[in-house]
Amino acid sequence: MKPITACKIGCEGVIVRIRAKEPIKGRLFSLGLAKGSRVRILDHTLAKQTWEIESDGTKIALRDEEAESIFIEPKECAA
Repeated sequence: MKPITACKIGCEGVIVRIRAKEPIKGRLFSLGLAKGSRVRILDHTLAKQTWEIESDGTKIALRDEEAESIFIEPKECAA
């Protein structure tokens, strides 16, 4: 289990925990990100301030503090 911010571009996994307080937790749930959701890391900015992920066919942009609160169990990562 590791946060999205510790994963490489192309990594896929399943969300196992979201450690965020309101209102961030509510925003993530409203975007469809919840325990058990499958996600893929698409890209991030050079300074890693913004992360682009895909979940259920939807592309989502996350700020760094949102991305570091989402923990996934990596299943497949690009080399």
